[in-house]
Amino acid sequence: MRKKLMPLLVAIIFIFIVIMIAVVTALVQKYTPSKEHVSLEEYYHLEQEDDMAIILDHQKTDEVCKYIDGHAYLTYEFVNQYLNQRFYWDSNENLLRYTTPTDVISVNAGSNEYFVTKEKNTEDYTIVRVDGDAMYLAIDFVQKFTNIDFSMREEPNMILITSKWGDIQTASVKKDTQIREKGGIKSPIVSEVAKSDNITVLESLDDWTKVCTADGMIGYLQSKRLGEIQVQTISRFFEEPQFSHLLKKEAINMVWHQVTTQEANDQISSVLQNTKGINVVSPTWFYLNDNQGNIHSLASSSYVSYCHQNGIEVWALLSNLENADVDSTEVLTRSSVRDYLVNQIIAAAIEYDLDGINLDFESLSGEVGDGYIQLVRELSVKCRKNGIVLSVDNYVPSDYTAFYKRGEQAVFADYVVIMGYDEHYYGSEEGSVASIGFVTEGVENTLLEVPPEQTILGMPFYTRVWECTPKGDDVSEAEIASEDYVPYTVDSSAVGMTEAENRATANGAQKVWSEEDGQNYVEYENEGKTYKIWMEDESSIELRLKLLRNKSLAGGAFWKLGLEKSSVWDLIIKYINE
Repeated sequence: MRKKLMPLLVAIIFIFIVIMIAVVTALVQKYTPSKEHVSLEEYYHLEQEDDMAIILDHQKTDEVCKYIDGHAYLTYEFVNQYLNQRFYWDSNENLLRYTTPTDVISVNAGSNEYFVTKEKNTEDYTIVRVDGDAMYLAIDFVQKFTNIDFSMREEPNMILITSKWGDIQTASVKKDTQIREKGGIKSPIVSEVAKSDNITVLESLDDWTKVCTADGMIGYLQSKRLGEIQVQTISRFFEEPQFSHLLKKEAINMVWHQVTTQEANDQISSVLQNTKGINVVSPTWFYLNDNQGNIHSLASSSYVSYCHQNGIEVWALLSNLENADVDSTEVLTRSSVRDYLVNQIIAAAIEYDLDGINLDFESLSGEVGDGYIQLVRELSVKCRKNGIVLSVDNYVPSDYTAFYKRGEQAVFADYVVIMGYDEHYYGSEEGSVASIGFVTEGVENTLLEVPPEQTILGMPFYTRVWECTPKGDDVSEAEIASEDYVPYTVDSSAVGMTEAENRATANGAQKVWSEEDGQNYVEYENEGKTYKIWMEDESSIELRLKLLRNKSLAGGAFWKLGLEKSSVWDLIIKYINE
């Protein structure tokens, strides 16, 4: 019997030994750190021989730059997004621009020369390189105008850029160890680190800590291998440009004066006689007249003289709307055309002794945003040199007007004007031109970007009469069943304060105060049509003037002269001039 059991016992022991070996092997494999190293070229996305990985503020990026003739070249998009948005690349003319408070710097692609206004300077490297559709900018040149520091290393090719200054967390390594691609001993090794190496701590987890070494290797290190975390302050001396602004000591009380003919200039005395407290008038004198930067002018020396004699400054308006044949994109995206436009408007300002320019470019597309803000920059330099106030008109902030870059406008221009109207407009559904909620939100969002002492609130002297006509019997059942179905068509016309009141009175309509809109509302029927008017009067104006004062804004502006009731001026000077 014993002999029969021996083979079975041996088999059981063998199976046990095999199982134990498997268990031990599994445990060894589980707890033994991987010795595999990552491919640094793949880890840092290095595909071509001249590629350099970019480590920005101790963080690995997905971007690469080029290493050419001993210099690192960053893509324009990278510079613009992460380092300095003030560089402007004109791909039409292969020209780089950078604007300071006093000068416009220009660099032609492929050149080692650059011009500070008209003064030529030379570097020992090519500043701008173009490869197909890509533009590369030497980081040495970026550093001239940007508070950054950088260093380069090899194997792998890498540039380490610091653009954020202040406190960082650092720690010393307790013993020789590895930095891994991810948290876990089975993750491939990115780099070996030695005892006492000082590293930057990026993110502390439970067992693993994300770190960056002094030579730019980024990954995860076991937290137990780190010493006590310290706070280190990093800094670099850099003299930031100092921008000055031609701000008035008194609050701005500005009115736009729509001038469409030379003869209309002769009416300035009569249109001003019923006003009070105005210290700035903005006549609509200049507009783009072709794609070469020429402007059409309705300027008048006698108009300016009359205003000056009455203590009123003239900030002439420059628009892009009057000539439908002009392509604003063509004008704004070509540096030579912008230069010509700026020279034209400055020459006119000097010739007619203007006190300011009011820039009113509307209906722009997002693709022209960079060219537009570059116009503001370049125009501001010459305005500042000639003592000319530059104000810029803006829609209320929204996602689709973010490219107007109000914050950057405020750096270069003197005043940013909120056009606090056209909440509802011709072609939209009926509603207020400027409800108090719409205006308040516009002011508050603008102040997130623009200092209050540079912010002027534009207010309407006009409203819209909304004409609602019932639809006929030929409307399809499918249209009627739609959730968006409206049983009438809507048309509208803009009218001044007095005209709106006259229409309401003639039709026996009673004003009803709308708390939500901050306006009196009127509705009446005439010949089978319904008319709706959100009135502009002393009550609606006063709410906006109170907002202006409560937010400590620079002043107010009103569109347009002649549409107001004379009685509103007493209210306006109460809040602006007193």
